Amino acid sequence: MSRLQALCSGLPLRPLPENRGRRAGVPHAPVRTPGLSPAEEQLALRNALRYFPPDTQELLAPEFARELRLYGHIYMYRFCPDIEMKAYPVEQYPCRTRAAAAIMHMIMNNLDPAVAQFPQELVTYGGNGQVFSNWAQFWLTMSYLSQMTEEQTLVMYSGHPLGLFPSSPGAPRLVITNGMVIPNYSSRMEYEKLFAMGVTMYGQMTAGSYCYIGPQGIVHGTVLTVLNAGRRYLGVQDLAGKVFVTSGLGGMSGAQAKAAVIVGCIGVIAEVDGAALMKRHKQGWLMEVTDSLDRCIERLREARKRKEALSLGYHGNVVDLWERLVRELDTTGELLVDLGSDQTSCHNPFNGGYYPVQLGFAEAQSLMASDPAAFKALVQESLRRHVSAINRLAQENFFFWDYGNAFLLEAQRAGDAGSPRTGADVGKTGANRTEFRYPSYVQHIMGDIFSQGFGPFRWVCTSGDPQDLVVTDQLAMSVLEEAIAGGVNPAVEQQYVDNIRWIREASQHRLVVGSQARILYSDQKGRVAIAVAFNQAIARGKIKAPVVLSRDHHDVSGTDSPFRETSNICDGSAFCADMAVQNFVGGAFRGATWVALHNGGGVGWGEVINGGFGLVLDGTQEAEQKAKMMLSWDVSNGVARRCWSGNRKAYEIICQTMQEDRGLVVTLPHEVADQRVLQRALRL
Repeated sequence: MSRLQALCSGLPLRPLPENRGRRAGVPHAPVRTPGLSPAEEQLALRNALRYFPPDTQELLAPEFARELRLYGHIYMYRFCPDIEMKAYPVEQYPCRTRAAAAIMHMIMNNLDPAVAQFPQELVTYGGNGQVFSNWAQFWLTMSYLSQMTEEQTLVMYSGHPLGLFPSSPGAPRLVITNGMVIPNYSSRMEYEKLFAMGVTMYGQMTAGSYCYIGPQGIVHGTVLTVLNAGRRYLGVQDLAGKVFVTSGLGGMSGAQAKAAVIVGCIGVIAEVDGAALMKRHKQGWLMEVTDSLDRCIERLREARKRKEALSLGYHGNVVDLWERLVRELDTTGELLVDLGSDQTSCHNPFNGGYYPVQLGFAEAQSLMASDPAAFKALVQESLRRHVSAINRLAQENFFFWDYGNAFLLEAQRAGDAGSPRTGADVGKTGANRTEFRYPSYVQHIMGDIFSQGFGPFRWVCTSGDPQDLVVTDQLAMSVLEEAIAGGVNPAVEQQYVDNIRWIREASQHRLVVGSQARILYSDQKGRVAIAVAFNQAIARGKIKAPVVLSRDHHDVSGTDSPFRETSNICDGSAFCADMAVQNFVGGAFRGATWVALHNGGGVGWGEVINGGFGLVLDGTQEAEQKAKMMLSWDVSNGVARRCWSGNRKAYEIICQTMQEDRGLVVTLPHEVADQRVLQRALRL
């Protein structure tokens, strides 16, 4: 029996695998502090033991209880597979359907140690973005997928494989929900308890939907963000000699170093976790590393003078870096930074997502577990200092934006003991609930892109062959070049030009980590045309195996998030989640191979509803029809919603799409031409 066959044969029980515990030399998730009562601890243990027959429970029960008390969760380390975890070529998986094999490929990529942030805790990125809640769920899911036929659908409840249910060949092969907690109980405190009891899970965005493609998944978006920030804030097309300061080199934030070099600026990225920093350095994503602030400032000055593209990792706390930049400004009069942001996992600030400047990394992890209240107070004090330094720099020609990680939201909430309602100074006069002193990148930089239907489309070559990725890159570039030649409006053409540059330079930047994947910000026309080109290339044998199409949930239609993706929706509906839910449902009956709907992601638990999909192209006519139908819906849903909220660019795009597709009929909004109509009516 091959290793993959063994992996798909169900839970290994006869005999039980050896319990090796937590492996040394592998990054591990911070200890969780769920605060379970004795009765809740019993429930957590009972829930974990449900996966195992009675004759094993006497041995496993004390082991699982120890994990719960030591780490705040039952991960079932004994069952962590003794196999090289990676995305194997799709034909090697023992399956009855190509769709199931493709899903297995994607799952194992999410857990690849080169990709995953905390692989033994099944966390892909974001500090707590789970693929599964425990290893028993992984084994059972792989077994179900190996058995699944074209007339069955696997149903996943927050990491738990409920089972295979009869369906039809046109139905999704997999339906995933993560964190669907009743709204009144969707608080952080409740989440910690529910996760510890094994009944819900935070899937982030593409962790729990099996669609993560490594840090490349956010590189393109970060490139576009920094490029467009330079255009908007600095009035430049060329970022040579400009300095971008930020923090985070973990799962998704690791993209910042690579993006800085691609756009040609100087990126200085602070990271408190030495393992995460060195991982990016060894992968070639981070050019230089220092733990000295003096050296950091010296190197920054050199690079500015020479206008060299540089990614410099500072091993230390970003607050120290910001405060040093303030000191340089106040003592020398020299502003050393042009653009700034933050990509700490601030959606999870009190459990390892944000480390306070007052403590070292190890000391902070210890306090986080031993005294959560004291740790929280230090985090909030650190956030206030963090914002204070940024505010000082922003008095000069420096521009900061929120990267949708809940940084400004948590800073606003970071009141001190004497004045708990007064957080960091991030307020804005006359602002609505989703606005702060500094804009989110959606509000100022990327919002117009979403309104035109552009978003993080991606694909994975399941053969695992780099040459297949080269072929897909060439096909995608040809599609975009043909679109420009056929005539598009100037705003769309600028996006296509940026995309062509991205694809052309992709190979030289060594973007692939894990599966042979690519991300490309594309609109509806582009996505459909690229999908058709790929499918036809598979049919002709130019691409050797199926291609999985997907996207980040952070997209045109995929996410309702009032402090990020929908922060520029101004009709009052930013806190409503109809779009994301409709997207999930609509994708399911329009041809998606799998669909996912999540609570949380990006900004955090209880703050977001988001969804995603996977679509397997296998060269058949059926696959092409599904791609045309599903991808069109996946974009036009969000553009229509933005049109109805009053966005003029979305209005223009949806009108053009209706002219081209007579099957699309959208209710168009009328403007209130005279504001005095409202004023007179309200006086009544």
